[in-house]
Amino acid sequence: MSSLSELREMSNEQMAAVLKEACKDLFHLRIKAQTDRLDVPSELKRNRKLVAQIKTIQRERQIKAANARAAGEANAAAAANQ
Repeated sequence: MSSLSELREMSNEQMAAVLKEACKDLFHLRIKAQTDRLDVPSELKRNRKLVAQIKTIQRERQIKAANARAAGEANAAAAANQ
């Protein structure tokens, strides 16, 4: 599931669920890293990267939606002025 193309295909709800799970895992990994040794230290980096990728995709979608709304409002205003 760590593939960027797989993340982009997810719906907003699915992505939010994956983000929540990744944040929870990251928290537990950080706690375990402080108290014990991690079995796979690279898992910490992989989880941070996954969280960052998901947040980036969510932000891209927010910006695209805002631009679409602004374009729609501009078109509606132009049509009203004619």
